[in-house]
Amino acid sequence: MSGSLISLLSFAFVLGVLVFVHELGHFLAAKRIGIKVLKFQLGFNPTVLSFRRGDTEYSLGAPPLGGYVKMAGENPDEPSTGGPEEFMSRNKWERFQVLIMGPVMNLGLAVILTALVLYQGAERLAYETRPVVLGAVTADSPGARAGFKPGDQITAVADKPVATWEDFYIAVGTKPDRQVQIDYLRGGTVNSVVVTPKSPEGSRYEIGDIGVLPDVHPLIRSVNPGDPADKAGMKPKDVVVSVNGETITFSGNLKDAISKRPEQQLTIDILRDGQPMTIAATPKRSGSSGLLGIAIADETSSIKPGAVGAARMAVEKNVQYAGLIFQTVWGLITRETSPKQLMGPVAIAQLSGESAQLGWIALFSLMAQISLNLGLLNLLPIPVLDGGHIFIMAMEGVARRDFSTRMKEKMLLAGFVVLMTLMVTVI
Repeated sequence: MSGSLISLLSFAFVLGVLVFVHELGHFLAAKRIGIKVLKFQLGFNPTVLSFRRGDTEYSLGAPPLGGYVKMAGENPDEPSTGGPEEFMSRNKWERFQVLIMGPVMNLGLAVILTALVLYQGAERLAYETRPVVLGAVTADSPGARAGFKPGDQITAVADKPVATWEDFYIAVGTKPDRQVQIDYLRGGTVNSVVVTPKSPEGSRYEIGDIGVLPDVHPLIRSVNPGDPADKAGMKPKDVVVSVNGETITFSGNLKDAISKRPEQQLTIDILRDGQPMTIAATPKRSGSSGLLGIAIADETSSIKPGAVGAARMAVEKNVQYAGLIFQTVWGLITRETSPKQLMGPVAIAQLSGESAQLGWIALFSLMAQISLNLGLLNLLPIPVLDGGHIFIMAMEGVARRDFSTRMKEKMLLAGFVVLMTLMVTVI
C-alpha cells in the first residue's frame, strides 16, 4: 500500500472518529433534554447509506470527513411550531448543554486516548526530565552567537522558569524568529542574554531552536565480534564522548560521524566505568558508508503507570497541552506567533499516515492531540463555532433580550470570514 494511500485512509479514520465523537456529544445531550433530532450524519453529502429509527435518520456521507446533527427548530429560517421538542424553544441553559457537549466529548476522548497510551508504558530520553545544563553548543548557532558555553545552566526563558529540558524545548520552540530573554547560571552567577531562536533548515514546521545540547552521550549496547570496533578494543557499555574532537550528544550524531568516514581512522574518546579513554578505530566500507560494527543507544527512562496513574498523568498532560494551545492562539492574536506553526489538513494527513505506520500507539497519541485541539478551538467565542453560539447566548443574557435574526446572521457571517481567513492562511 502506497504512503499517500495510507495517509489518506489514516486521515479519514482519525477525522471520522473525532467528528463522530463530537457530534455524538450534541446528539446525546439533545436526546436527554428532549429535543427532537431529525438527522445524525457522519460525512458530507451525498448520503450513501442511511436508516431511520424513531424520529432520527442515521446516515453516512461520502467522504466521511465531517458530520452534523440536525435538530428540530434549530434554523430560524425554517417553519417553527414553538413546541418543546424544538431547539430554539428550550431555555438558554438547556441549549448551552447541547452546544457544550460536543467540545466536552472531544476533551474527554483526548484524556482517554492519552491514558490508554500511557498505560501501555513508554520510554523517553532520560535527559528530558533533568535540569537544562549544556553539554555542547552548535557552531554558528543562535546560542553560540549569544555566548553560551558547555556547563551553563539555563533557568528561565522570557522570565518563565524552565526546570527541565522538556520545559526549555517548549518555551523556545514556540518562539521562532522572536527575540527572547534567556537567564542562565555560570559559575554561580545569574546572567541574561537576548536570543532569536531559528527554525532548523529543512524542518517541516517552524519550531524555534538556539543550538544548545544537553550534557549526555550515547551508549554502546553491543559490539560485533571481528568488526572494527571489536578489533579497536571497544566494549559494551562504553559511553562515546567525542569523535575526532567533535562532541557526540545523541546516537544519531555518532552514526553520522561513522557513516561519512569509511576507511578513515577515527579518534574516539569514551568513558569506561567513568574513566576517560581514547581509542583509534577505522570504519569498514559498506557501499558509500562507514561501519564500526556496534549497536548504539541513547539513555532512556521507562514509565509504566497503573490505570489510576495513567489517568492522572493523562489529565496533567492534557492540561499542559491546553495551556500551550491557548498560548499559541493568544500569540496569533498579538502577532507573536507565526501562522506557520499551525498545521493544515495536508500536514495532518501526512502525520496520520506516518503515525499509522509506526503503530496504534503513535496513531492514538496523534488522535489525542488533535481531539484536544478540536475541543478547545470549538470553544473559542467565534460565531459559527460552538463557542460562538454560546457567546451569543451569553451576550443575549447580559442584554436581557434575544438578538434579531438579522443581527445573528451578521455575527455568523463575521465568524465565517474569520475561519475562512484562518483556513487559507494554514493551507
